[in-house]
Amino acid sequence: MILSSQQRRKLDTGNDREFYGVPRFVTHVDGGFIDRLTNLYHDRLTPNTRIFDMMSSWVSHLPDDIQFEHVYGHGLNAEELAKNPRLDEYFVQNLNQDQQLPLADASVDAVLNTVSVQYLQYPEAIFAEVYRILKPDGIAIFSFSNRMFYHKAIEIWRDGSEIDRVELVKGYFQSVPGFSQPESIVHVSQVPDFLRMIGVPSGDPFYAVIAQKIG
Repeated sequence: MILSSQQRRKLDTGNDREFYGVPRFVTHVDGGFIDRLTNLYHDRLTPNTRIFDMMSSWVSHLPDDIQFEHVYGHGLNAEELAKNPRLDEYFVQNLNQDQQLPLADASVDAVLNTVSVQYLQYPEAIFAEVYRILKPDGIAIFSFSNRMFYHKAIEIWRDGSEIDRVELVKGYFQSVPGFSQPESIVHVSQVPDFLRMIGVPSGDPFYAVIAQKIG
């Protein structure tokens, strides 16, 4: 899958480093989403392995009862990353300007990305880098909901339905030879109409797309 220049467009073309320059010590999804993500990590990640938390912030949602050999973090705000207790080291890099990750080939067992894939303007290059840094049989988990900084998301994401976005992330994996067939997990809370009419929220939908490096 190769995106067109139009599909990569953001409404805000300003420097991402400036937009994210002020730390945001908030969670961008609700508690139900976070619980599902942490449970997914508990099921799919292996103790004492090396993790790369890409496009991270002050919290990684990793299970408290699992210890990892090393957790690398990446993001656009050093203050947020410095507050993240699960990161052993971190770096700041604008992936829309520089797609090459400063990690060695086959150096991590898992790559995680939480509610940030919508901001990648060159996802094909980033997913190729994810493949490069993963060890054989390593896993990549990209999770997202329907929330976003609308003006920073790329056009194809903004214009697509939620299911379109699941297929889009699958396509990113499929653009790189050597990934397994991507698996998707979808959980959308259903609230009865009578509760929705009195303002009871349905909760953030949870989407995850998962693939492994074959070989």
